[in-house]
Amino acid sequence: MAALSGKVVQNVLVAKCCQQNRKFSTQYQRDCCAPNMRSLLPFQGGKLAWTGFFTMRLCTMSKFSRGIVYCNAAPSTTALPSLEKADFLKLQNGSDIRGVAVAGVEGEPVNLTEAVTEAIAAAFAAWLLDKKKPDAFRRLRISIGHDSRISAQKLQDAVSRGIAGAGLDVIQYGLASTPAMFNSTLTVNDEFLCPVDGSIMITASHLPYNRNGFKFFTNAGGLGKADIKDILERATNIYLNFTAEGLTDSERKASLSVKRVDYMTVYTSNLVAAVRKAAGNIEKPLEGFHIVVDAGNGAGGFFAGKVLEPLGAITSGSQFLEPDGLFPNHIPNPEDKAAMKAITKAVLDNKADLGIIFDTDVDRSAAVDSTGCEFNRNRLIALMSALVLEEHPGTTIVTDSVTSDGLTTFIENKLGGKHHRFKRGYKNVIDEAIRLNSGGEESHLAIETSGHGALKENHWLDDGAYLMVKLLNKLASARASGIGGGSKVLTDLVEGMEDPAVAVELRLKIDQNHADIKGGSFRDYGEAVLKHLENIINLDPKLQKAPVNYEGDVSGE
Repeated sequence: MAALSGKVVQNVLVAKCCQQNRKFSTQYQRDCCAPNMRSLLPFQGGKLAWTGFFTMRLCTMSKFSRGIVYCNAAPSTTALPSLEKADFLKLQNGSDIRGVAVAGVEGEPVNLTEAVTEAIAAAFAAWLLDKKKPDAFRRLRISIGHDSRISAQKLQDAVSRGIAGAGLDVIQYGLASTPAMFNSTLTVNDEFLCPVDGSIMITASHLPYNRNGFKFFTNAGGLGKADIKDILERATNIYLNFTAEGLTDSERKASLSVKRVDYMTVYTSNLVAAVRKAAGNIEKPLEGFHIVVDAGNGAGGFFAGKVLEPLGAITSGSQFLEPDGLFPNHIPNPEDKAAMKAITKAVLDNKADLGIIFDTDVDRSAAVDSTGCEFNRNRLIALMSALVLEEHPGTTIVTDSVTSDGLTTFIENKLGGKHHRFKRGYKNVIDEAIRLNSGGEESHLAIETSGHGALKENHWLDDGAYLMVKLLNKLASARASGIGGGSKVLTDLVEGMEDPAVAVELRLKIDQNHADIKGGSFRDYGEAVLKHLENIINLDPKLQKAPVNYEGDVSGE
């Protein structure tokens, strides 16, 4: 199969193709398309009927009747589609960027094009140059990784062009996890070109196949909401000033400056070393343990072969380790009931000691013990709290606001810690733990019911793999101390934790254009809704407001 070298950047470049052998109706097909569908694109009026920004590949022909195809990129009189600042700002999702990268879902037009992506990457490079000045020995460098999504490769290429065009060095990691990308800003290893000055993870977590997005890191951690807004505003201006010549120059620079590194080797080696250290430097502290992994066809398949097996664990029965951006088996989400049912079944069917499940980019995780008992949501927080409070008695555990009263009782009365409920959003929870520490209140764990969990000892990075390593540390150290029982060691830690009889989460969407708002602020309307709910609670003796919860008054900020 021959690949055409020309690319179409929206309407800036028009692919003009010529076929010498007219006996065949030459057609091209997308490499990124909706499931079970191939869009064949015939010639129309001497031009290719094409609207995307994809790689085009010539269908295979016999050597006796193969057509010769030329693809010449020529300037067009049509400019890039006009986008305003608001169009870019709509891509902001808290401290991340999210958008539609693949066509095929009705009502969801593509808004994360390669041109938009290139502008965002160039904006991050400019932002980074404002924060960090390059020294005399090397240029600033940015690492890029991605999960298993079908749009990952084209967006990685676009990000590379944006960074290279801004004059920074580009280091591609390929398939990687979000936590590994942050770690690349901290690792000191010249062989792997570390540390990098900034890092970009291309992911949209557990969202459908047509979505994608970006997370940004420096050695200070993940960027916050204000930083993301700044980058998107910069991207607007960069996008509006794109020219065909400039885009071509960025592609040329990327072809010369991109380097490829297998950084996941470094990251997984560090995880293995952490477990060995916890077990007293035993080479295979998990020997004989049977642990199954469910990666949900995301980026977490490495955990079985590159972390558990070197530690001696048996991983037979692990499932969905192969990356597949269509996620054909279940949503890669530890909060999803079908996903948890799948890993539970794998544990029971294989008579395993423990099951581990990750989300798409491995910043969230959950576990299942040998009896099928799930460690996710409140129970995962309870387990992690027990482990952390063994090491740091009395510390404050920061969680999101939708945790149960039973969890509060368990942390404070059973474990002797302090439970600090805060507003939703993993970055909010992490930042609150950092704020408490800076104010003199010790906190070593910030964790959401979603499975995002960050530890002070791990640079406040929400790392699903590292959370599971903490569980493995407990198993390994217990065995080294002569304590058997497999995963019962973990189950015993949450004994006495009361699960709620019913757990229902309701999300109220507020339309800021609704007549009830009448030109008022979105925040004021939200506060009025909360006040109304509080009044209803006060009138019903069967209802009780959580006594200490820092969500309500600050929600919407």
